[in-house]
Amino acid sequence: MSKEIIYTASSEITARIFGICDAYAKEIEAAFGVDISNRAGADGDAITVTGEAAEAVRLAAEVLLRLRDEAAGGEIPEQRVSYVIGMVQGGDGSSLQVLDDSVVCLSSRGKPIKAKTVGQKQYLDAIAQNTVVLGVGPAGTGKTFLAVAMAVKALRAKEVSRIILTRPAIEAGEKLGFLPGDLQSKIDPYLRPLYDALYEMMGAENYARLLEKQVIEIAPLAYMRGRTLDDSFIILDEAQNCTPEQMKMFLTRLGFHSKAVVTGDLTQTDLPSGTKSGLAEAVRILSGISDIKIHYFTDRDVVRHKLVQKIILAYERYEREQAKPRERAGNAPHGGRTSREK
Repeated sequence: MSKEIIYTASSEITARIFGICDAYAKEIEAAFGVDISNRAGADGDAITVTGEAAEAVRLAAEVLLRLRDEAAGGEIPEQRVSYVIGMVQGGDGSSLQVLDDSVVCLSSRGKPIKAKTVGQKQYLDAIAQNTVVLGVGPAGTGKTFLAVAMAVKALRAKEVSRIILTRPAIEAGEKLGFLPGDLQSKIDPYLRPLYDALYEMMGAENYARLLEKQVIEIAPLAYMRGRTLDDSFIILDEAQNCTPEQMKMFLTRLGFHSKAVVTGDLTQTDLPSGTKSGLAEAVRILSGISDIKIHYFTDRDVVRHKLVQKIILAYERYEREQAKPRERAGNAPHGGRTSREK
């Protein structure tokens, strides 16, 4: 029987590690085939991991040590525990250490905003090191939120003089109809996710002041035509809904001392049937060009509820299954017709 002990500074941190009704501890036990128990002491708690396999005990202890570090900063999300377990099981536990130094900025409430996955850290590094970055991946991976965080960081450091956020005004499968009010009222529903991210970073009052001074500009993509954007941090969100012409127009707005981040999910295109996605085309055309980085997120980078990750994987499996009959039909002789059909 093998055993390892992890000490925590307080019962509160221990409770965060174990989770509600010991849910996190049970998940770690199931993943590694070990037993986890806790003993309270005067100077803190001692978490004991026991098991027949020494390697399994070591890996489970590695997960607990990582969670102990994170518990010191607050509650641990459920999805986070699954991610740490997966990384340690895959032999990538050591790479989690790079996340400790990945703080981008502080939110309006003083909360540190940083990468939660290795993929997100690579995305932040790509933005820091390149002029143009295309962040492509599923929903919930932090593509837009982290890009806005990097924009706020650049503005605070006076690396740019303004932030410009834009997205195509395309309904997500619904017809919104006539929207009353002025121009701002009409475009607000399309740009709400960008507002939410800025509120989180800056606070509503500070955001409103910078918006009034035009230090922050949020506008539909169509309003970018004909402009040259110097000394700016520009973010194009939901880029999968751009046409190739719109994407080319946007990328050629880039001026001196500026940086552009393009984000999108190629599996959630809302363009009319038969219309090519400008993001999909840009990924093919711009690949390999110096100072342009294409970063791909995966389902492991999803930081929303863990069901989001399962939903994404389920849809990917379904789409692969649907594609197989079409591929077989396309490869069949005589345009896919069998001899009986002739």
